[in-house]
Amino acid sequence: MRVREKGDRGVVQSVVLFLGVSVLSGALAAGLAIPFAGLAGFTTQKTSETLQDLPQQFDEVPLKQKSQIFAADGTLIATLAEQNRVPVKLSQVAPIMQKAIVAIEDDRFYEHGALDMKGTLRALLQNQSSGSVQQGGSSITQQYVKISLVEKAKTPEEVAAATADTYQRKVAELRYAVAVEKQYSKNEILEKYLNLANFGDGAWGIQQAAQHYFSVNASQLTLAQAAMLAGLVKNPTGYDPTNNAKRAKDRRDVVIRRMLELKVISLSQANSALKTPVIDPAKVRPNKLGCANGPYPFYCEYVVSELENNPAFGKSKTERSNYLKTAGLTIRTSLDPKIQAAAQRSIDTHSKPTDQAVAAVTIVEPGTGIVKAMAQSRQYGNKRGQTAYNYNVGKSYAGGYGGYQIGSTMKAFTIAAAIEKGFPLNYKIKAPDTIDLRDTKFQTCNGTTRDPSYQPSNSTKNVPEPTMIQAAQKSTNTYFLLLSQQTGLCPIAKLAAKLGLYNAQSGEPLQQVASMTLGIDYVTPVQLSAAYAAFAARGMYCTPWLITSVKDSAGKSMPTRGADCKQAMAPEVADGVNAVLHQVMEPGGTGQHLKFGNSDLAGKTGTIQKAKAVWYAGYSSKLAAAAVVADASPPYAPLIGQTLNGEKMRDASGSGTAGPIWETAMQGALKGYPTTRFTAPSSTVSRGNVKDLPFVNGMNPDDASNKLKQAGFQVTVASGTVNSEEAAGTVAYTDPRQRDGAPDGSLVTIYISNGNKQGQPQNSTKPPGGNGNGNGRGRGHG
Repeated sequence: MRVREKGDRGVVQSVVLFLGVSVLSGALAAGLAIPFAGLAGFTTQKTSETLQDLPQQFDEVPLKQKSQIFAADGTLIATLAEQNRVPVKLSQVAPIMQKAIVAIEDDRFYEHGALDMKGTLRALLQNQSSGSVQQGGSSITQQYVKISLVEKAKTPEEVAAATADTYQRKVAELRYAVAVEKQYSKNEILEKYLNLANFGDGAWGIQQAAQHYFSVNASQLTLAQAAMLAGLVKNPTGYDPTNNAKRAKDRRDVVIRRMLELKVISLSQANSALKTPVIDPAKVRPNKLGCANGPYPFYCEYVVSELENNPAFGKSKTERSNYLKTAGLTIRTSLDPKIQAAAQRSIDTHSKPTDQAVAAVTIVEPGTGIVKAMAQSRQYGNKRGQTAYNYNVGKSYAGGYGGYQIGSTMKAFTIAAAIEKGFPLNYKIKAPDTIDLRDTKFQTCNGTTRDPSYQPSNSTKNVPEPTMIQAAQKSTNTYFLLLSQQTGLCPIAKLAAKLGLYNAQSGEPLQQVASMTLGIDYVTPVQLSAAYAAFAARGMYCTPWLITSVKDSAGKSMPTRGADCKQAMAPEVADGVNAVLHQVMEPGGTGQHLKFGNSDLAGKTGTIQKAKAVWYAGYSSKLAAAAVVADASPPYAPLIGQTLNGEKMRDASGSGTAGPIWETAMQGALKGYPTTRFTAPSSTVSRGNVKDLPFVNGMNPDDASNKLKQAGFQVTVASGTVNSEEAAGTVAYTDPRQRDGAPDGSLVTIYISNGNKQGQPQNSTKPPGGNGNGNGRGRGHG
């Protein structure tokens, strides 16, 4: 067939200019020539200048590698990636794969330098006839350079420049290719190319492609498989076998026939490969990327948020996010799939995704802060019964919901603060069903507060003058309001802060108001479970801990936060809290029906006003958990009438609604754990003692006498002054119980100092004496 005359003149002109540019540009180094100066207006001078401006060395682009997040037992939680890639050495790629890619992309790869003159001239003539770049004729080295330049591009403009159909871009690629050929051996170049190339359907690099399409490693590829993958690089989307198996097979067969033509394979091998199906759909592994496609999406997003806040991974959140998706990290977490399954099974047993109300539970390990499980009723997604909110965490985390009002589970922190102040567990307060607190002042860290309209009531039947244990068993509001007033709100707030509690919606400290002990602030299950875990760990609070290790692509450990634990309260104080909350789960307590197994358990119910949310938080010495059931969205309607587990609720309570979720979750989670017991509180914490009753310090004898009577002591008041400079009077009391180091029924005298000075308590058979020590704590003698 005769080519048009115009085409003839163009071809001749192109060849002449090609030879001229090759000589004038001085680009014959290493036996190479530059062929693309035939474009009109692209002069030899321009070519020479372009070549001179280009660097003499090619900077290798770092491979974007996928990062993986694993559970504690090695289960894959999620893959984070911009490009799903696992780099391998060329020795880990099947020889037949190496032969297939060379045969179809650059059959003279091992014979020529950076440029294949035959292929380039053939492409030049065909492109000149059409008037544009239609056929590349690029060597594997040139292709590697092109892909690398695209990878390096950071802006849309840089990407456009790296892929432009211009001869200038081809000249630049060739100059870089020359540099690459000088820097690396042919096998090194082929290895880099195979690891960098796009093989379609989200698979980057030969190893990921082999695993994705065939569920094998690159070293195990067969002829038919290798030919299919080799054919993909020309058009990864067009020849994708998961979208168009026929086109993929046609392209694969072209590769097989080319390999036969080059005598890389035998006729029998070719015929056998041609008869092989292009893929087995059952062996295609989905390239599921991101937390949303993993088995634990909410927990995963919590982990990613933690990582994105780690300055070791970048200066900004954007840099860190990019690093996580490209650095090939191995991230191991605290999640225990067995405990997670128990938590989710409990949620699924007591609720449904389509309920109006939502349920959530978090399980934490005392003494480490390890978050073992995190489950909720609504699944991840945007369909009915799904959500993107994580109901277990605060708003400072990706998808964090912001929690719910803590309710009466807050009373545990009032108990702890009172024990710290010296109030014994048998401390009694008259607790009527309704009390008038309109004129009552509560001491805060910055002064005092009061509520001019506050007249709270109890929600349960109570003992008229309960001890701390009895009040906890019945969750007596009026008792704990009066106890918080006597303890002061500041000690409660400070202790709660030490235990990781703050408003999960605003990030602000808990509010010091009259109703503080009834739980008006918003907290999350992960916060509350970690706080209660501190009681189980005898006062050791540990910040919730999810990420146990991070290693880079070379296996080197990267800086991450480890266990972050501190002694937030004395062990004796925690022992006292455990003794009180243990009785909540014994006969007579609101949590008595939630008791199971042989280990000691402790817990506390929490019901918000109008039952907009209900809680149960509890623990053994091995695991702690907090479960909540609540209205799904602000402004939070009462739960009564909403659906839970497919049925409308007629009642809602911490013990009856959230409690069963806690119970079955913990019952499953604790399987396999040994039986454990709490440490019994000291007699001082249980019954009180002079040396541990500082709340009477500074009082007049009558007030101190009343306090001691409330604590269960027999009290008599002595008149006069022991030391006019130190004391206003003395209080003598008889403790009918066995005290530390004192005989049963012994008479002990305490004298009450003025102001901040502390008198020295003495045995009543001896005259009091000595000066005050000013430490705010009396010392008793038997």
